[in-house]
Amino acid sequence: MEKRSGTFNKIYAMQLATIFIGFVIFGFSENIKGPAIPRIQFDFMLNESQLGSLLSLNALGYLLACSFTAYLTRIWGIKIVTVISFAAMAMSGIFIFISQHYALFSASYFLMYIGNGMLEIGLAILGARIFVKNTGTMMNLTHGFYGLSSTVAPLIATGLMKVTINGYTLDWRGMYLVMLLLSIIPIIFALLSSFPGDEISHEDRVPLKTLIKDPVLWLMVLILSFGVVSELAVGGWLVNFLEKAYEWDTVSASGMLSAFFLCFSLARLLLGPLTDKFGFTLSLIIFSGVSAICTFIAIFGGEKLAFLFAASGIGIAMIYPTVMAFVVKRYPNGSDTAITFTVTLMGVGSVIGNYLIGAVTELTKGIFGADTHLGLFRGLQAGYGFIGLCAALCSVAGIILYFYLSKRKEVI
Repeated sequence: MEKRSGTFNKIYAMQLATIFIGFVIFGFSENIKGPAIPRIQFDFMLNESQLGSLLSLNALGYLLACSFTAYLTRIWGIKIVTVISFAAMAMSGIFIFISQHYALFSASYFLMYIGNGMLEIGLAILGARIFVKNTGTMMNLTHGFYGLSSTVAPLIATGLMKVTINGYTLDWRGMYLVMLLLSIIPIIFALLSSFPGDEISHEDRVPLKTLIKDPVLWLMVLILSFGVVSELAVGGWLVNFLEKAYEWDTVSASGMLSAFFLCFSLARLLLGPLTDKFGFTLSLIIFSGVSAICTFIAIFGGEKLAFLFAASGIGIAMIYPTVMAFVVKRYPNGSDTAITFTVTLMGVGSVIGNYLIGAVTELTKGIFGADTHLGLFRGLQAGYGFIGLCAALCSVAGIILYFYLSKRKEVI
């Protein structure tokens, strides 16, 4: 009995290492681009339009990978797919390093985002299969590692680009090589481990046609889309708001953004048990509502309440992992397909959401005077208010979900 227990503990430790380190790598790969992009733009002499096209193409690669990963998982198994996703990221690091022409670089960058998309779905599926107990706690904990690595990624990237070895400065190519080759570490853990779930027969799996007839899944898509728009938009708009609305210097504004990510990461690491205690449906309503309230008070309460921008990260941090935990509980034999469906549509929703933030800002500026300080201030308030509105709509969708499930006595 002791031997069997020891074997179980060893396998579980390997599974945890694969997921935790995997989320660290995922956070690095998504967030090291900030300091690198100006140098990439200079080296390849890209204008703003070409740079935008590059990032849009990568977003397409990410969504493409999200759409086929669950299918590959059914054919090859989650272990092989996980290894392939990490290998794709490691290979992209090598190709980025040797790329001297834009064509090879853009193809290498595209490959990295294919790996990113596969990893997003692969790690979610792994978590769904492994965390059968305390699902909310463990899902939030694993995503907490993503938050921590995302927080330090720009700092590490900036430092690595200045490192000189035997007279050779790593710069952005060497930085990408070093960071993405870290993917080899979770590959080793994945190869040494085994993962449950692949033994489920195709007949027992819930097909997509059945899943999309369930209104609950569509409500999950809405909740996740609103939540992720509110989460990701902060990175792009908070510094801009503080600098232009309150005339903060870049260091102070960036410090507030760092505080947001710190609150975000700590919430995922520490508050996960609350989602298991409250239930996933109530947790989605409460945490997204808290984020919306903090955001609106910060916007309309003036500069003295700007710290609530950071505090809003506590609430919105819980949405993504809690949705994943909900999906796992709701669709035990169809979680692979359900996760892929919700994440892929979420990706489309987040693209639209970020476009709308910019459009609302410009429209409001025009109403109050495009060239006036009042127009700029009201435009920024309206644009950032849309981020708060997304969090509020996330909570509203959660309330609708709660009443729908309550009638059927299916509240999770």
